[in-house]
Amino acid sequence: MPTATPTAPAASVPAPARPASPEVTVTDPALVRRAVKAAALGNAMEWFDFGVYSYIAVTLGKAFFPSGNPTAQLLATFGAFAAAFLVRPLGGMVFGPLGDRIGRQKVLALTMIMMAAGTFAIGLIPSYATIGVGAPVLLLAARLVQGFSTGGEYAGATTFIAEYAPDKKRGFFGSWLEFGTLAGYIGGAGLVTLMTALLSTDDLLSWGWRVPFLIAGPMGIIGLYLRMRLEETPAFAAELEKSEADRPKVPLREMITGQWRNLLLCVGLVLVFNVTDYMLLSYMPSYLTSELKYDETHGLLVVLGVMALMMIVQPFAGALTDRIGRRPVIAAGCAGFLALSVPALLLIRQGSLFAIALGMGALGLLLVCFTAAMPAALPALFPTRVRYGSLSIGFNISVSLFGGTTPLVVTALIGATGNMMMPAYYMMAAAVIGGVAVWFMTESAGRPLPGSAPAVEPARR
Repeated sequence: MPTATPTAPAASVPAPARPASPEVTVTDPALVRRAVKAAALGNAMEWFDFGVYSYIAVTLGKAFFPSGNPTAQLLATFGAFAAAFLVRPLGGMVFGPLGDRIGRQKVLALTMIMMAAGTFAIGLIPSYATIGVGAPVLLLAARLVQGFSTGGEYAGATTFIAEYAPDKKRGFFGSWLEFGTLAGYIGGAGLVTLMTALLSTDDLLSWGWRVPFLIAGPMGIIGLYLRMRLEETPAFAAELEKSEADRPKVPLREMITGQWRNLLLCVGLVLVFNVTDYMLLSYMPSYLTSELKYDETHGLLVVLGVMALMMIVQPFAGALTDRIGRRPVIAAGCAGFLALSVPALLLIRQGSLFAIALGMGALGLLLVCFTAAMPAALPALFPTRVRYGSLSIGFNISVSLFGGTTPLVVTALIGATGNMMMPAYYMMAAAVIGGVAVWFMTESAGRPLPGSAPAVEPARR
């Protein structure tokens, strides 16, 4: 295999990984850490917005939609939330192939700019009481910008980290991407919790809800700065060297039909990952408040505690996937959700603080099986020349159809059936599909990425 020889960096930037032999790439530990930080911060900003939107959904419903049935307002709010996911596949089809064509770093910088702009814009939109129907229209437009940009964000970030990390530690370094997700959620949810506790209902409705969205501007500038200082990944640089001129364009059709089996596996894995993720971190706060009539502040604090627990466990679980493999860890998560979703939800419905914390904590620890393993497992499904594009397409189709629609679908199912156990049944169905995908996937722990040279750490002296 060819050796990865990146473009020469600026004087202030550490040199990227250099080849030790024609078959091996030696990674630069300092550069790997910087790549992880830059990718994780972008993911944190994306999920800061999602966390804020989910946790303040009831207030947003009152600000942007006509007064009336509270359930209808919540459905309309989650409908705008879900609409962003409908354009994510389009973003993936644009940014993914572009990342395989011009480079991962450039596209990730562009998605950062668009994400920050879309989130910041939400904080500036007048309420329904001020401009009428224009308010939800503008909210939808901002959400569509966010959705389009995030179509290239997660797949690009996982690809970026996976192609920088050494083979034997790819799970550990990849787990920090989801550490950023949890940090973003905690930042967003914590801010909403603080504002809910300190502000009156009128203040929160009139201006308080805007503050979390306006914070996205400075966060985007910081993230863009970090991403612009990084060089291209060694794997992509090596791919460029295979041709004398710029790398030939890979047709979108080849990214789909040429990778159809791995695309199906990707869709199945992402389905169980995102249905359970959005169920626990996005839908449950509103479920506790709207469906179970639980005190809003206490419900948010419980979820914050669960996310803090997940953050503590996350790096250790990532390292575990490097030792025993991605498949056993993901399979354990699927089995756990299949067996424990109903008992956990029954505990949550019991209503006491201890019972809710126990049920949510159990689901959170099961979710770590996915958050720790997926950032390393998903990029390993595809070869270097189509990795960004194929992963973007598969990931975003699955998220759009199943993950991002979870709050809307479950709310509608409860409204239609009156069955408060629907969240558990939905997670169990996702676990079955995820289990089938795990059965057919190939173990990737400790192995080079397809189409790339083995990546090793520098020899210790």
